[in-house]
Amino acid sequence: MTTASALSPEIVAKYEPVIGLEVHVQLLTTTKAFCGCANRYGSAPNTNVCPTCLGLPGALPVLNRQAVEFAVLAGQALHCQIRERSIFARKNYFYPDSPKGYQISQFDKPIAEHGFIDVPTADGSIKRIGITRAHMEEDAGKSIHDGFPDSATRTYVDLNRCGTPLIEIVSEPDIRTPDEAFEYLTRLREILLYAGVSDCNMEEGSLRCDANVSIMPRGSSTFGKKVEVKNVNSFRFIRAALEYEIERQIEVVESGGVIAQETRLWNASEGRTYPMRSKEQAHDYRYFPEPDLPQLVVSEAWQAEIAAKLPELPEPRRQRMIAAYDLTPQDAQTLTATREFADRFEAAAHSAKSPRRLANLLLSELGGRLKAANLELAGSPVSLDGLVLAADLLEENKLSSKQLKQLFDLCFEHEEDFPAVFEREKPEQITDSSALEALIDEVIAANPKQVEQYRAGKKTVAGFFVGQVMRASKGQANPALLNELVARKLDG
Repeated sequence: MTTASALSPEIVAKYEPVIGLEVHVQLLTTTKAFCGCANRYGSAPNTNVCPTCLGLPGALPVLNRQAVEFAVLAGQALHCQIRERSIFARKNYFYPDSPKGYQISQFDKPIAEHGFIDVPTADGSIKRIGITRAHMEEDAGKSIHDGFPDSATRTYVDLNRCGTPLIEIVSEPDIRTPDEAFEYLTRLREILLYAGVSDCNMEEGSLRCDANVSIMPRGSSTFGKKVEVKNVNSFRFIRAALEYEIERQIEVVESGGVIAQETRLWNASEGRTYPMRSKEQAHDYRYFPEPDLPQLVVSEAWQAEIAAKLPELPEPRRQRMIAAYDLTPQDAQTLTATREFADRFEAAAHSAKSPRRLANLLLSELGGRLKAANLELAGSPVSLDGLVLAADLLEENKLSSKQLKQLFDLCFEHEEDFPAVFEREKPEQITDSSALEALIDEVIAANPKQVEQYRAGKKTVAGFFVGQVMRASKGQANPALLNELVARKLDG
């Protein structure tokens, strides 16, 4: 295929991509969807199984109440309408990792429909991406094609994952760029994590995404033939796979070819997609109602009970924190990246004299040191209570930024919290104007050449005097007062 750089911007601009995403989310229940087996990742193969998981004759499914509540909670968080009456269906297909020969899913009456997620776009506006449906289903097992001495001739099957409760979230084909797809998935993951319904761990398969992509002439309303892209295990790769696939389809059309309606696999190491199977030859799943499960009824009262558990979601929380704490949008975005991080910041902010200063210290001074030391906030030697003390001392001009940096260095060097280090070191900031003026007079008297440069118009020389006085005061001079006094003396 031609590389992206070989397609001229004029050719690319002739086409508009159309993207829809199907996201499978593993629910964070204790047990599986239809039996009492542990819903746990990492167990020895084929140990979290029972007759129901294995599809043995006579085994009957029993619906997990917590899975229903999590599915409803997710639907509510995604602004979906919750269906009071939904039904389960059998999705029939034969594959080694599906021992029953069918998957229990939902078809024409899903539990949640007609939701949306708002995402930022390249021009700074907000775009609403519709959600067609979010339906419940069980996961299949896992086929293992490598890692064994006879992997060249045999495939192994681990059925631990059989029966794991999922919701499949299907977007409308409203996404028009790979960046919008990335933002949609980022916001979706944030919302699900805040709601507490999944750990969304892509490496463990808790969140999996398939992308449907086509192109159409710009200005047209008729979609092109859809290609499904599978086997993508990170948001970054999804963006890359979409970029590749859009360019591939444009090149096919520009060369006079026809897009095949097919499923393609993403190869991350090569940065390209490969054909997997033709959609025209895909199986007819022959859905029919699951005879062993009654109609699922989620009454209005039950919906209200579940809705009461819904926490404040990321975007409303960001807007509230911007207003309440005078934060920048970027800082609010970082502070609300996870519910736990936002909760911890807000608990500390309530006792700080300046929540904005606290945020600045948390994200810059402390955040930078934690990153350099490869530590999480939970492993920080400086607690949030210690950070509040540091922020308050800065706010009251009892500590300079330089002194604070030095104290933080000691905290990390000795693995001590800030209050203990501050109490031991007891740095004092000089805020007495007469004491500072005496130091300034000494520096001015010792540097007549620099004084002459300043008074000749080279105002930047003032920084030289500030630095000299700061050195003479051993970093204890109040910076704002020092700058004011230096300017006054030099201009006098």
